[in-house]
Amino acid sequence: MNTSDSIFRRCGRSGVLLPKVSLGFWHNFGANDPYERSREIVRFAFEHGIVHFDLANNYGPPYGSAEETLGRLMDEDLRPHRDELFIATKAGYDMWPGPYGNWGSRKYLMASLDQSLRRMHLDYVDLFYSHRYDPETPLEETLQALVDVVRQGKALYVGISRWPLPALEFAYDYLRQRDVPLLIYQGRLNLLDRAPQEEGILDFCHQQGVGFISFSPLAQGLLTDRYLNGIPEGSRMTKGRFLKPAMLTPELLERLRELNRQASLRNETLAEMALSWILEQQGVTSVLVGASSTAQLAKNLSVLKL
Repeated sequence: MNTSDSIFRRCGRSGVLLPKVSLGFWHNFGANDPYERSREIVRFAFEHGIVHFDLANNYGPPYGSAEETLGRLMDEDLRPHRDELFIATKAGYDMWPGPYGNWGSRKYLMASLDQSLRRMHLDYVDLFYSHRYDPETPLEETLQALVDVVRQGKALYVGISRWPLPALEFAYDYLRQRDVPLLIYQGRLNLLDRAPQEEGILDFCHQQGVGFISFSPLAQGLLTDRYLNGIPEGSRMTKGRFLKPAMLTPELLERLRELNRQASLRNETLAEMALSWILEQQGVTSVLVGASSTAQLAKNLSVLKL
């Protein structure tokens, strides 16, 4: 495995190195997806130094099934390499019915992590996230749950995702004072959505030595050549679950075409330029990419050679 600086980057001011391109399990790894295809993608990723796998309790579909896929992969392929992997999961969005299967309560976070460990056939995760900010639950309750899962040995590090800057600042201080430093912040940063920069989150992370990992770096495929000539049949946009056809306005289409022209002047694809732009931003540790095939993942990994 290549462990050079071309592949890995230090996560803030920690001892952790993460691959610049990490593999997200949000789509394509659930029970509705062919297992052998998922297996091929994960093995390809590992063989190319992509050792950080990012999951959440409700990834699938159905909920939980992406973690179950990883559990099967652990049993069939990855168990001998467990100490070479950096596995993350999260809780914060809806997972099961009733008041204890959502948001940021201690009960939900602790129960969810126990369930995740069972599904993934793991004794611990390397990283456990609060998946979203909960405006109703006291921040102390959510953060103390993160502290306690580390002290219980169920997670080595903790992170937060999509918290506003004031809550991030509070979380950083709370966790540092309890000797469980905030390892990383996960937010959406791409050429179409620069909110973490505009809101000061990326600057704060850089200044305080907190890593930053970007999800949806290709804006669910918009920042590729896939939609430059409209909506292709069978694309994610035709399914309309997260990426809806109404989003591809004439204005957005023209912007994507202009970005593609800029990429061509750089002798890059639009996807390569989009990923390299994120990795060039000060404070960014890694980008999370999905993949529906090894060929697609290989294209995204080409950014490491730029």
